[in-house]
Amino acid sequence: MKNLIAADIAAAMDNASWIRRMFEAGAALRAERGPENVFDFSLGNPDVPPPPKAREALIALADDATRPCGLGYMPNAGLPAFREGLAAKLAAEQGVPALRAGHVVATVGAAGALVAFFRAVIEPGDEVLVPAPYFVEYGFYCGHFGGRLTPVPMRGPDFALDPEALLARVTPRTRAILLNSPNNPTGAVYPADRLRALAAAVDRLNAARERPIYLLADEPYRIFAFEGAEVPPFLCLSPWAVVLGSFSKSLSLAGERVGYVAVNPALEGAERLIAALTLTNRTLGYVNAPILGQRLALALLGERVDLEPYAARREAMAAVLAEAGLRFAKPRGAFYFFPEAPGRDDLAFCQALLRHGVIAVPGRGFGMAGYIRLCSAVDRAVIDRSLPAFRAAVAECR
Repeated sequence: MKNLIAADIAAAMDNASWIRRMFEAGAALRAERGPENVFDFSLGNPDVPPPPKAREALIALADDATRPCGLGYMPNAGLPAFREGLAAKLAAEQGVPALRAGHVVATVGAAGALVAFFRAVIEPGDEVLVPAPYFVEYGFYCGHFGGRLTPVPMRGPDFALDPEALLARVTPRTRAILLNSPNNPTGAVYPADRLRALAAAVDRLNAARERPIYLLADEPYRIFAFEGAEVPPFLCLSPWAVVLGSFSKSLSLAGERVGYVAVNPALEGAERLIAALTLTNRTLGYVNAPILGQRLALALLGERVDLEPYAARREAMAAVLAEAGLRFAKPRGAFYFFPEAPGRDDLAFCQALLRHGVIAVPGRGFGMAGYIRLCSAVDRAVIDRSLPAFRAAVAECR
């Protein structure tokens, strides 16, 4: 067969995302056994409805769409009203009162924000440090532009942030340190003191560097913190801090693809970086974030999804895993669990789970073999009914 596609994309296809691979296995299993006999914890798709106000906002948008250019092009950085409202929200949330609309770009989800950012700052051969385990798509986001993702394992049962381990891996080609808190897949919430320590060290390093290291916070799960856990503000920690996020989870608008990137106003040259992000947002083919999504998010800026179902499911999943005899750190945020696989063989355990109707994702798909990821954003009844299957799979592997 002729070479129809690029070699790196061909390799990526051959090593397809474990998340998607297991999700597709679940679809086949449902067709074979019936959906009531399959317990799919593979995909992080928020299923709690958007806030009630969304219906009213959508009706208003339907009327607004009929005016001239109601669905037309807009400034590449986003609707001015949306940028203004978002900047006000982030200024309070991130402890940066000086943040204004001109420091924010609306993007096609948090993923689009990361891709646009990496296109703006990455040169071939640059590296991006990330605590492991990590969301696997990060490697593609920077790799498209010749960057290299460098995972740095976080140790201990709760995968706590280790600033020293990250700093020890800094090289002259390090261009960014990418953090994700609350974390996918572990549910870890990084505490303020460790974030401050990392930011202070990066500030010291940047004082002597021609090409600075950016501190990136990918925050789509910011509101998902439980049992008193607090997600500290990040943008205020350093002039080099950049916050990226979306409304996919916080408003259950995953399909609307509305995200953002915010730059610290204290950064010397912040306007130039925003101009670069606006350019890459356009020239990568996004052009602008969806207009209906921006208007809907603007109408719901003061809202959030009901967290109670997520909290209840978290408790139910913890009970099931404990009763099944699995070892895990109870997540403090997001809606994932990352238990240890019996015998530290994540592939064998996922296969055993599959035989009993449970769909999980091997930890190696997140850069940490020996564990599995389970998404608890599923119906409570599915979690409760899965206990016998988990028990049987654990017994089989032991």
